[in-house]
Amino acid sequence: MMQNEIAPADGARQRRKRVGRGDGSGHGSYSCAGCKGQKARSGGQARPGFEGGQLPIIKRLPEKRGFHNVFRTEYAVVNIKRLSVFPAQTEVTPEALVGAGLIDNLKRPVKVLGDGEIDRALTVKAHKFSAAAEERIVAAGGRVEKL
Repeated sequence: MMQNEIAPADGARQRRKRVGRGDGSGHGSYSCAGCKGQKARSGGQARPGFEGGQLPIIKRLPEKRGFHNVFRTEYAVVNIKRLSVFPAQTEVTPEALVGAGLIDNLKRPVKVLGDGEIDRALTVKAHKFSAAAEERIVAAGGRVEKL
């Protein structure tokens, strides 16, 4: 193979659309813009989300408003009052929480919150703990381990 024989793959390079260069080109007269109207004008496109003056869906639906961080971490939440299903001196892991039906699956990291009381010593392993949860688990004689 010689350097002058190298060619791009079929379809890798598209030809530029040269508009307004005669009817024989197929892109003449209206230059692919159709007849009159806003979209036929230079720079004439309605902004994204514009619905012709009707109140847009972004404003109509409250869940669509504001900023939504796509990198936000959603946690599977468990309150310490629900840990009473485990006997004392048990190691509570995310797998054990799924087995007890306290969380649905292991797709999301687990966060333990401090709502309620805990009356037994447990070793709780989770990805995150609220300050109150950590305090109450330790006060009950248990241990907290962050994964």
